[in-house]
Amino acid sequence: MLYSAKVRTTLLLATLLLAGCAQEAPPAPPPPEVTVVTIAPRPITNIVELPGRIQAVRTSEVRARVDGIVQRRLYEEGSDVRAGQPLFAIDPRPLRASLNAVQASLARARATAANAAQDVARYQGLVAQQAISKQEYDSAVARLRTAEADVAQAGAQVEAARLNLGYTTVTAPISGRAGRAQVTEGALVSAAGGTLLTTIEQLNPIYVNFSQSSSDLLKIRQDINAGRLNLPTLGRVEVQLVLEDGSLYGPTGHIDFLDLSIDEATGTAALRAEFPNPGRTLLPGQFVRARISAGIRPDGLTVPQRAVKLAAQGASVMVVDAKNVVAPRQIKVGDLQGSEWVVLDGLKAGDRVIVDGLQKVQPGQPVTIAKPAGRPASAQPKAAQPNAAR
Repeated sequence: MLYSAKVRTTLLLATLLLAGCAQEAPPAPPPPEVTVVTIAPRPITNIVELPGRIQAVRTSEVRARVDGIVQRRLYEEGSDVRAGQPLFAIDPRPLRASLNAVQASLARARATAANAAQDVARYQGLVAQQAISKQEYDSAVARLRTAEADVAQAGAQVEAARLNLGYTTVTAPISGRAGRAQVTEGALVSAAGGTLLTTIEQLNPIYVNFSQSSSDLLKIRQDINAGRLNLPTLGRVEVQLVLEDGSLYGPTGHIDFLDLSIDEATGTAALRAEFPNPGRTLLPGQFVRARISAGIRPDGLTVPQRAVKLAAQGASVMVVDAKNVVAPRQIKVGDLQGSEWVVLDGLKAGDRVIVDGLQKVQPGQPVTIAKPAGRPASAQPKAAQPNAAR
C-alpha cells in the first residue's frame, strides 16, 4: 500500500510539472506586416524601345570631274564648309590650253560661215537674172548651212572646255562638316574613275535609322483594332534617344519615314526619325536606343519598381489573396516609366502586390496589411485601403 501511494505521488508531480511547462511555452509570433498597392488601370504611354544607328541627314561624296594633278587643298580637314566653297585646286593649264584651241576653232567656223553667207547673198540676185544656175545657188546655201552647223559645234566645244576649266576648282556641293582629304598635292585624279576627294556630311538635323519586327507591328495593329491602344490620327510620333552611356538625349525627335514593306532577309520594317542636333552631340555611326511613343493604352497596368524581382526566369511579384495569404506571381513587364514597370501580363485590376516588407514574408504565409496613413487599421482584407499603383 505504501509503495502504491509513492507511485501515485510521483505521477501527480510529473503531471503538474508537464502542465507548468505547457503554460510557460511562448506564444506564436503575429503575422508580419506588409504594405501593398492595389493594381488599378489607368492611361499610360505605350513606349517601344528599339536599337538604332545615327546617319547624317545629307552626305555628299566630292569627286573629281576632270583629269589632272591636284595642286592644293583649300580647306581645313574636319571643319565646317559652306555650299560653293573651294575645296581643291587641280592644275588648270592643260584645260586652259584646250579652251584656247576650241575658241580658235569657233573663230574659224564663224569666219567660214560669214563668207558662205556673203556668197548666198550675191547668188540670190544672180539666180534671179539667170546669170548662174539654180544648182550653183543651192550649193552655196548648203555651204552656209554647213558653216553654221560648224559654228554651233565649235560653240558647244567651247562651252564644254569652259566647264571643264571651271571644274579644276573643286567646290562643296552642300554645306556641312568636311572630312579628311582622300588625296594629297601631286595626286593624279580621274574623271572617268570618279576619284574621291573628300566627303561632306550635314549633321543638323540628323537621322536615326532603326527597324521593328513584323510580329511587333502585327501586335500593335491588333491592339489598335481591339481598342487596347489609341494612336493619334494627327501629329507626329515622338521619339526619345538613350545614348550609349544610358543618359537621355535632350531634344525630342519624330518619325519621318516608315517603310510599308517587310525586309525578307530580316523580317523587319525600316523606320527613321529626325532629331535636331545643334551641338553636334550625335555623330554618324553612333549606336543609340530609340524610345517611340506609340500611342496610349487606356487601361494600362503598372507596378512599383521595388515590388518586382528580376531573375533569369523573368519578373515576379508577391501578391496577397483575399485571405491575406502571400503567393508568388510571375509577370511580364514592358518598359520602365519613372519608378514603375509597365505590366504586360500576369496581373489584373484589383490584385494586391506587396511593395514593402518583402524580406519578411514567405509563400503561403499569412500577413497583416499595414494601414494607410490617416485611415483606421483593419484586419479584414475588404476594409484595407492600400494605395493604388500609380
